[in-house]
Amino acid sequence: MTAPERPPTIYDVAKAAGVAASTVSRAFARPGRVNSETARRIREAAAELGYRANPIARALPTGKTSMIALVISDVTNPFHNEIIRGAQAAAAEAGYTMLLSDAQESGARERETLDRALSAVDGIVLATSRMSDSSIRTIAKQRPVVLLNRALADVPCVVTDNPRGMHHAAAHLAELGHSRVTYLAGPEASWADGMRWRSLREGAADLGLHARRIGPFAPTVAGGGAAAAEFVHHPTSAVIAYNDLMAIGFIRALTARGARIPREVSVVGFDNIFAADLVTPPLTTVAAPLHAMGLTAVRNLLAIARGAQPRAQEPVSLPARLVVRASTAQRSRNRTSPAWGTTRVSPSPSAVAAKASRSTAAGSR
Repeated sequence: MTAPERPPTIYDVAKAAGVAASTVSRAFARPGRVNSETARRIREAAAELGYRANPIARALPTGKTSMIALVISDVTNPFHNEIIRGAQAAAAEAGYTMLLSDAQESGARERETLDRALSAVDGIVLATSRMSDSSIRTIAKQRPVVLLNRALADVPCVVTDNPRGMHHAAAHLAELGHSRVTYLAGPEASWADGMRWRSLREGAADLGLHARRIGPFAPTVAGGGAAAAEFVHHPTSAVIAYNDLMAIGFIRALTARGARIPREVSVVGFDNIFAADLVTPPLTTVAAPLHAMGLTAVRNLLAIARGAQPRAQEPVSLPARLVVRASTAQRSRNRTSPAWGTTRVSPSPSAVAAKASRSTAAGSR
């Protein structure tokens, strides 16, 4: 049996390029310290031999791996799609590799992942982290960290302008004549959820709105369905959901009960994920600059990793805008108690036949 061919080493590259092994090491670890022509010969030799630098081994003399980690709360949530693309674009333009980790909405899982990854990365972006403040600060003492979609003192942060975004949503509903609005709350551990509810509560009086909150619910389509089941007991003419997935699940569940959206209930979401324009009716939502958030977070992280001083206590706040679609409408002035307020069960065919038989018998008497 033929033994497998050994992979090329740094010494093979050095021999092929006609330089010392230490020069090859510098060319990959600190390219700025190697003559451009020499660096070109080394890269060509490495490509011809199929040599790939080991980032962990390369980090031994420098402490730098040229890798960063992006940890997100739920990889199945479309909210993260553009964040990931923006983060990847910023990492690639700086010559960094990005590791992606899914915490599955678990702060404990998130912490376990980071404990394993710390030695392999130069910095970490935490997107919608579910960890406690103290856990985040502990991680930030060991590696540069940028928080995304959450604000925490002493840790660099990039957030959406939630107060302004919520004000746009609430003002839109008030202009349509709605006087009562229900907020469908997201996860208890979500900083954005707390900010959105507080902003709605503080601005409601100025807009002539009465706001109430139900939840918390999972930030998913199923969570929106659960919110609808609770909402029907005390409905209002307007709803603002923690995110678009919940808004979509809410519309689906309420429509299944016979509700007419937006004629009977106007619905606003948050984030403007790609599905917001595909549902029926298309969803009015507060658009977050998701791609810009990922891009900004990674650029700031890499600047800090290279020695830049983080900004003062205030987070970097990116603007939000309201995208008006067909899920919101003028409040009906002739509203009556909705028939969909209680669950309606369709009678079975046998029950329908029995009722018809009784009616026929009654008519013959």
